[in-house]
Amino acid sequence: MVELRNVTKVYDNGTHALHDVNIKINKGEFVFIVGASGAGKSTFLKLLMREETPTKGTIIVKDYNLGELSRRQIPYYRRTMGIVFQDFRLIPTMSVYDNVAFAMRVINTKEKVIRNRVPQVINMVGLKHKAHSMPNELSGGEQQRVALARALANNADIIIADEPTGNVDPQMSYEIVELLTKLNETGTTVIMVTHAHDLVRKFNHRVIILKNGSVVADGKIDKKSGRKHGRTAGKVPVKEEIPKGSESAPEPEDFSDQEAAQPPANHDVAEDPPLDAVTEPKPEFFTEPEAASGAEDLSGQEDVQASGPADPEKAEIKAEDGDSQ
Repeated sequence: MVELRNVTKVYDNGTHALHDVNIKINKGEFVFIVGASGAGKSTFLKLLMREETPTKGTIIVKDYNLGELSRRQIPYYRRTMGIVFQDFRLIPTMSVYDNVAFAMRVINTKEKVIRNRVPQVINMVGLKHKAHSMPNELSGGEQQRVALARALANNADIIIADEPTGNVDPQMSYEIVELLTKLNETGTTVIMVTHAHDLVRKFNHRVIILKNGSVVADGKIDKKSGRKHGRTAGKVPVKEEIPKGSESAPEPEDFSDQEAAQPPANHDVAEDPPLDAVTEPKPEFFTEPEAASGAEDLSGQEDVQASGPADPEKAEIKAEDGDSQ
């Protein structure tokens, strides 16, 4: 489904954003991407969305070799995925229904299909009763659900979620990841970038840790011990902790005798202690690259989910305020 082979990305200013990254994500997987600022998370997403191309290496998504896509093919490739941003990017002058329908109208979907599909996805995210509400009448969590419904409108089989819980409260954060998990159980591949390590611990999904542009751990968290079971192979052991706000991590705590972390009954996510240290063998290809100067912020980028009917080369969902007018 998604494969990065020996991918390196160096920007024109000399920033080494990714270094010899090898990742394979199979169809139907749910993967958390975590790491401190500058670890390479945003570059990873930009490469998947074909906003950037690798300096070296190969990226395969479904049947697309992203390095070989022409400009004309890029919009059609992007239509195969749904993208959920931290800042929602809803059109403020459109209702919930029309925000979701917009993703289908810009690719010339027939109105009969839209009338059938839009209520389905709105109901799927639990907002049937809000279909005719305007974005300013919704809570932050509800707006994020609309953004998720829009990402699902065109039957995307890959969902890329960039910090989807960054602007909502802890309870709603849990509900959003729970909703993504339910979608994943239907066969949708979910790739979620997050700093919310309490959510990573509560949901038993694969975790890929990036640091200074390299994969330092890849596997699942043992919910009882708090330790990570990884896939990375090599000879030299290396200890890494999923950081919480900085590269400078505290001494690891021992969670081996604690009960497995479970979500509270009311889905109110309390603050968890930092994830325990991750003991991973060091990949043979791993070297210490220069630290990236900072992960690129996608919030200023144009939404790239779908194209307008007139020009497929500029086929992106413009869900920003200016694009709605």
